[in-house]
Amino acid sequence: MEITAAMVKQLREATGVGMMDCKKALAETNGDMEAAVDWLRTRGLAKAAKKADRVAAEGLVGVATAGTKAAVVEINSETDFVARNEQFQAIVAAVAKLALDADGDAVKLGEMPFPGTGHSVSAELTEAISKIGENMNLRRTETVSVSDGVVSSYVHSAVKEGLGRLGILVALESTGDKTALNALGKQIAMHIAATNPLSISPEDLDPAVVARERAIFAEQARESGKPAEIVEKMVEGRVRKYYEEVTLLAQTFVIDGETKVGDAIKNAEKDVGAPIKLTKFVRYALGEGIEKQETDFAAEVAATAGTR
Repeated sequence: MEITAAMVKQLREATGVGMMDCKKALAETNGDMEAAVDWLRTRGLAKAAKKADRVAAEGLVGVATAGTKAAVVEINSETDFVARNEQFQAIVAAVAKLALDADGDAVKLGEMPFPGTGHSVSAELTEAISKIGENMNLRRTETVSVSDGVVSSYVHSAVKEGLGRLGILVALESTGDKTALNALGKQIAMHIAATNPLSISPEDLDPAVVARERAIFAEQARESGKPAEIVEKMVEGRVRKYYEEVTLLAQTFVIDGETKVGDAIKNAEKDVGAPIKLTKFVRYALGEGIEKQETDFAAEVAATAGTR
């Protein structure tokens, strides 16, 4: 029976066990999901599996840079306490370096050999779950590169170099001075940390997002009771203001509070000695988009004790 990626994903979500182990379990049991769970349990992975239903929304974002390429990863844990664990920090730092060769593919990264262990990244996380006692998972990864220029990085409130709760990568293409270029890149990364832009320019924005905002602005403008031509001008004005708020190059640079980011880049070309083009940015905020479970601790204790 063919073992599909969807089957591996289903077993992983059901057990919390690493992708490679799930794939092997399905292969050994001819795709039988229940038998695969038992296969994993008999090999000592049940302890990790028991923690799979817990929401992992804490953890660390890790950043690694090598030459004109950089990578960012997010590895989640259940509590902030684990993020301060040196073993966990070492794992995230090592995985961030491996991510440089994963090209943004989290599945590929999970299957890569973890240094000095003889097993995969996923297996290393599974082992860490058993030792540390919390659910963990490799959530996502992305790489950024330039042909000529720099990829600058910034980690906000870093617990160690390259590790924190918020990581940013900024790609600047330029033949100019790399030291000056990197200094600019770090400033822009800090700006992105503060403002969380949706895209580089209006052209890069998701058309569906723009359409939704335009519809809201139009409804608000119509409620003013003004003539249709005035309403249209009001909508266009609000759309322009929206672009200034959410697109990076149009935002006011937080470093000086006056210049637009696009103009700041243009002004920096004199110091760099060549034209500069910002080609990509990535912003990873720990746990964004993960729905955290709200639990009643007293009720949880009572339930554990068998009382209500």
